[in-house]
Amino acid sequence: MLKLEDTKYRYISYFDPLTGIGGRSNVYDLNGKDTGIEPFMGSFPDLLDIGIMGHCEHGLSGLCALSGVQCYQEGSHKIEEHMSLNQFKRIINQAKGRCFQVALGGRGDPDMHPDIVKILNYAYRNNVTPNFTTSGYGLRDELLPVIKQYCGAVAVSWYRHDITINTIEKLVNFGIKTNIHYVLSNSTIDEAIERIKNNTFPEGINRVIFLIHKPVGDGKSNEVLLYDNPKVKQFFALFDNKDIANRSGFDSCGVPALLSFTKHLHPDCIEACEAGRFSAYISSNNQLIPCSFEKDSRYAISLDNLSIEDAWNSEIFDSFRSKHKKICLGCPRNNTCSACPIVPEISVCENLNKKGKDYEN
Repeated sequence: MLKLEDTKYRYISYFDPLTGIGGRSNVYDLNGKDTGIEPFMGSFPDLLDIGIMGHCEHGLSGLCALSGVQCYQEGSHKIEEHMSLNQFKRIINQAKGRCFQVALGGRGDPDMHPDIVKILNYAYRNNVTPNFTTSGYGLRDELLPVIKQYCGAVAVSWYRHDITINTIEKLVNFGIKTNIHYVLSNSTIDEAIERIKNNTFPEGINRVIFLIHKPVGDGKSNEVLLYDNPKVKQFFALFDNKDIANRSGFDSCGVPALLSFTKHLHPDCIEACEAGRFSAYISSNNQLIPCSFEKDSRYAISLDNLSIEDAWNSEIFDSFRSKHKKICLGCPRNNTCSACPIVPEISVCENLNKKGKDYEN
């Protein structure tokens, strides 16, 4: 079990690299007593999302399109160089002892990176747990022992393709903790309801993680889930069932919907948006950004001549955090939930729906 104390913002966080279980305490006062108040941010990100891939290999964007998943990274037409191994090492050197885990991604499958073995090894040796998401399209069998030794978990994108099923079976049979990443949109919610109700996702997986569709990059607005869609209510209400909840998970973008449509989920198992507060994205061209979905260049800071900590504590990141503070002012759930500060329209929230606009002065 790893534990970090943030003396600046007075809270303690922990993470078990074997199980993936982690948590964060409330703020403690100067006498070390629990104040009952959740910390707003940390002095360094607990989680770094690192875009080691600059472009899709082997036409993966075509596979995305065939599956109905619209790439938020503009994978079909944007090409950049992959992150170098040295650049990745500089990130880990700054993160070790301050950051529990990194999620490897970017524009393509991380397992296709030419230095993926060295990348996974370097993070692991510095007590930073690496995880990544893959389509499985080019996953090589010789990588399986490496992944099992170094990674906390691997997520397989749900592409409705034989490649998806074969990759899941390959990982599970090798004893690798395997999740499914399922993009939840207007086009996919019917399938999600049926599969969850009937438990027809592949056997042996750890969890199905539902990711809310975002109209970012190649993502289209007509796929965004809306509060008044009865299918949305039906889907999220399913997670009041303990067995269903225990085999599922969500990105933090789904928290407003979970709070709107469930009655029995314990607040301690729900984590609101952490972008720019406890997590950040580093692009393949070495820019620190509050979230991988943030495409406004005003919030991107080059790390070529600046440390992660200095960029994290910059006025630019503070200006992004101000959006967190303003977006749901006056909402009774403000301490446990947050509408998306980047694309608020994805926030399936009963209070935003009643108000008709953001909770903002």
